[in-house]
Amino acid sequence: MTSPLFSSHSKPGKRIRIFLGEAQEHRGKPLYRRVLEEAYSHTAIAATVVRGIEGFGPEHILSTDRFPDLADNLPIVIDIVTHEERAAPLLAALDEIVLQGMITTTPIEILLSTKNE
Repeated sequence: MTSPLFSSHSKPGKRIRIFLGEAQEHRGKPLYRRVLEEAYSHTAIAATVVRGIEGFGPEHILSTDRFPDLADNLPIVIDIVTHEERAAPLLAALDEIVLQGMITTTPIEILLSTKNE
């Protein structure tokens, strides 16, 4: 259900979520930073990088900040919100740079408010 405040600014979109390890790099640069640059260049609406304190990936190797010897590759999650029509080109670009990790997509409704308070 759409809020009246946002109803006139509602648009279909995609949420792209990328799961990486913080030690991953792309051409000498942290991979999460390269992903953000790609999202920005594809005019994504928003992107956020979150560093986890514990997690595992498809290989089921635990990374945790509780034990220093397991904290060398803590989980990174990148959330990107983009317009529906811009998702496919962005995903194609991400496929070229994310060589190991997981990418998920979810259809969303983008609600933007331009009301100044």
